[in-house]
Amino acid sequence: MENSIENRIKELGLVLPPAPPPAGVYRPILVVDKFLYVSGQGPVSLDGSYMTGRVGESTDKEGGKLAARQVGLTMLSTIKTHFGDLDRIKRVVKVLGMVNCTPDFEEQPYVINGFSELMADVFGKEHGIGVRSAVGMMLPGSVLVEIEAHFELHP
Repeated sequence: MENSIENRIKELGLVLPPAPPPAGVYRPILVVDKFLYVSGQGPVSLDGSYMTGRVGESTDKEGGKLAARQVGLTMLSTIKTHFGDLDRIKRVVKVLGMVNCTPDFEEQPYVINGFSELMADVFGKEHGIGVRSAVGMMLPGSVLVEIEAHFELHP
């Protein structure tokens, strides 16, 4: 398929990290009707390690944004590993972005743009941008960013 998501990933020069194993009692992905739900993902590096720290303490908003982009790559890897066909994804529907940050950090939406911009690059602006929330909190394992997302599938 000429305009496949797999081809787009190659065109963009993106390299997907290994999909992380579940860190608890949950499914990494779940398909219900025409929707694909992806459990919260952290930023996994190519060597399989997580990017950790706190925005506003161990890194700045740019470092957080890069971590959010890495979560997008991790999520694509998880979808490929547990679902298989990225080309079955029609569009991004909903994104919940959580930033591990200091209490005085207020630019969570900027950080989560790293994920949203990647999805727009991969799926196109029409289908890669959905509704979104971006919040700050303490995250397990001190991961910098965690994101969960819902996608609509092609019939």
